[in-house]
Amino acid sequence: MTARGGAFVAVVGPSGAGKDTLIGLARRELQSDGRFLFVRRLVTRSADPRIEDHDVLSADAFSRRLEAGGFSLNWQAHGLSYALPASVDEAVREGRLAVANVSRSVLGVAAERFARLRVVNVSASPQARLARIVARGREDMPAAASRVAREVRLPADLDVVTIDNDGRPEEAAARLVAVLAEMI
Repeated sequence: MTARGGAFVAVVGPSGAGKDTLIGLARRELQSDGRFLFVRRLVTRSADPRIEDHDVLSADAFSRRLEAGGFSLNWQAHGLSYALPASVDEAVREGRLAVANVSRSVLGVAAERFARLRVVNVSASPQARLARIVARGREDMPAAASRVAREVRLPADLDVVTIDNDGRPEEAAARLVAVLAEMI
């Protein structure tokens, strides 16, 4: 059984909202169901296995793969390059539900690329986000505060579901699993 025509679920939200945590918990819940594909991003930064799940590419390898058309979506943020592999397109064409953490800046491109797109906007209070960013240990307090202050509006014409992640991550992840399951 496949998802109705396949779909792409873009998990977005501000830094520190807990997107990777929720995706990881949902993946554990749904990993035995072949209808779902939890996409690993490609990033030009080493992954911290405690909080991130991505594959690493050097800047040169990223550029070569971009030029060769090896990405479904790609973007720049915080001085780094990010992408989803082109295999995402094939998975959606085959009827699977592909789920990935992406930048809000690529939602317009994603809407053009995927006939069925749902945006899951993960939110959390500024205080919770600041604490999570600082706990990562990658930025000092001024840089973390700058990330929290950054606001990006979502395009108005997209199918958006907002999940609050101020409480226990397991509760927010259960909501994500429910959102994904209703798309099958």
